[in-house]
Amino acid sequence: MRETTALGVDIYVAGWGHTRFGKLDDSLEDLVVASSSEAISAAGLEPGDIDAVFLGQFNSGIHPLGFAASLALQVSDDLFGVPATRVENACASGSAAVHQGVGALLAGTARSVLVVGAEKMSSASAATVGAGLLGADYEHAGSTSSTGFAGLFAAVARAYNDRHGDCSDTLAAIAAKSHANALSNPYAHLRKDLDEAFCRTVSERNPMVVDPLRRTDCSPVSDGAAALVLTISPSEYTRDGLVRLLGFGQANDFLPAPKRDPLAFAGSALAWQRALTMAGVTPGDLSFVELHDCFTIAELVLYEALGLTEPGQGLSAVRDGWPRRDGRLPINPSGGLKSKGHPVGATGVSQHVMAAMQLTATAGEMQLESPRIAAVHNMGGLAVANHVSVLAAL
Repeated sequence: MRETTALGVDIYVAGWGHTRFGKLDDSLEDLVVASSSEAISAAGLEPGDIDAVFLGQFNSGIHPLGFAASLALQVSDDLFGVPATRVENACASGSAAVHQGVGALLAGTARSVLVVGAEKMSSASAATVGAGLLGADYEHAGSTSSTGFAGLFAAVARAYNDRHGDCSDTLAAIAAKSHANALSNPYAHLRKDLDEAFCRTVSERNPMVVDPLRRTDCSPVSDGAAALVLTISPSEYTRDGLVRLLGFGQANDFLPAPKRDPLAFAGSALAWQRALTMAGVTPGDLSFVELHDCFTIAELVLYEALGLTEPGQGLSAVRDGWPRRDGRLPINPSGGLKSKGHPVGATGVSQHVMAAMQLTATAGEMQLESPRIAAVHNMGGLAVANHVSVLAAL
């Protein structure tokens, strides 16, 4: 890790807020205001100290309000006049908003920014949600579907089976790991202790969604919000302390599927390389990773695409146990998208919040032992929009 960051200025995550994820009665506005209010207060700031707001939200017709940027101003009248921008980059909208906030700090146009990620999905029908999510796919945008991206990631799983052998049992092990981790996360949508045998077996409670993906291989449709304050001028009155941004990276891949190897996740690999290079760290320096496991097959492929294991060796990685919370590199100690939930625009911000909680030893029952450096990986579409951040404890 570099003694000083390559950013030219120290950027801190200074406060955060997080609602529970799940099927909630709260409105989109309720979720945004609750998480934003908590984040500003936790940063030891007043609403008038915020210079810009960035809201990550995908929406894509899932929620009727298509113009949500100013919802955070409902926190306080003191936010009147603060520039607020909605950021959309499919399922990476949250991390895209984080990186836009970083950009404002680096540009010198702000000293403290509020970043919010939020999505209200459960009030829409399965067909509406499926069609909305497919708006992030080049070939299927505009089509009607009740399975949405499950069909696309099922094709990835079949490609993996063809190239490396049957991964069904490995996916079940990943699902069981996610459920076990989420039991310790009070914000998680699915706090259910489902073991490998349950996740492996197709049943009435665990039906096949799209072969070979079972329900336990898929993240749920969730409501929720998360928020954080990024600053170059931290208050001495923060609630939980500070986390430093060491590096970040973004890389976009081509939209047409024929231009992408379904098992390469090449854009994710490049964003990962850019972020770790900027941070001056290697995978061996990381204490844990929060990565984008919208489906269990995504987590398996990412082990390989990010260089955490060799191509085709993700199967043995799970068997060896190193991604578990007591392994050498815990993956998704929060439960990940798979079990924590996946309110699309909130996901990337939530991942940063979960990492910050670990690095400040405020993660409660989720807490790992003395983590120092974390990576956050968030992607939109089938690894088309890719964002990675590297965070460090002080």
